[in-house]
Amino acid sequence: MKRPRVLLADDHQMLAGALKLVLEPHYEVVATVSDGRALLEAAARLQPDIVVLDISMPQLNGLDAGRRLKHDWPKIKLIYLTMHEDPDLVGESFRAGGSAFLLKEAAVSELTEAIEQVLKGGSYVTASAAQGLNHISLRGPKDRDRVPEPTPRQREVLQLLAEGRSMKEVAFELHITRRTVACHKYAAMELLNLKSNSELVQYAIRHKIIAI
Repeated sequence: MKRPRVLLADDHQMLAGALKLVLEPHYEVVATVSDGRALLEAAARLQPDIVVLDISMPQLNGLDAGRRLKHDWPKIKLIYLTMHEDPDLVGESFRAGGSAFLLKEAAVSELTEAIEQVLKGGSYVTASAAQGLNHISLRGPKDRDRVPEPTPRQREVLQLLAEGRSMKEVAFELHITRRTVACHKYAAMELLNLKSNSELVQYAIRHKIIAI
């Protein structure tokens, strides 16, 4: 019988390695990657059934990477992992295409349970994070949707800049010109009413674009 194919994405290599060891007896772990861009490349090449991904990853965070994955390969199921017990983040992960949300401190048996539920077409939220969800829509628009949102490309630029990359490095990473990077940066800052690089970093942390 063909085993479900699982791709692991987490920048904590020890955790990713431990998850691989635990899951391999039951699933085919096709790869482990450590950032959002490597995740997109690996998913395109390996076509997994399930992606277990950290929300806070360098270069491209899990939420933005997940949105791209679901747009390009809607059949792939996403299971989000995080250290943050935040009901709003649960809702955000489901709106980003997730089928399950687990805290990293959860037992391994809970991850396998989540995988099985997702493979059956269901969803799963770790119990401690599920408290307080009754007032949050997991699939519908969020309350702050009326607040201006940067475009996906602007979010990419903001993440890389907030991680400390120079405009030249961002241009190289995204295969665009430095002028285009600057246009995206300042358009986003004007949209979000950000006045400095410090405010840009604070915005990126607050909205889980980067991790602290």
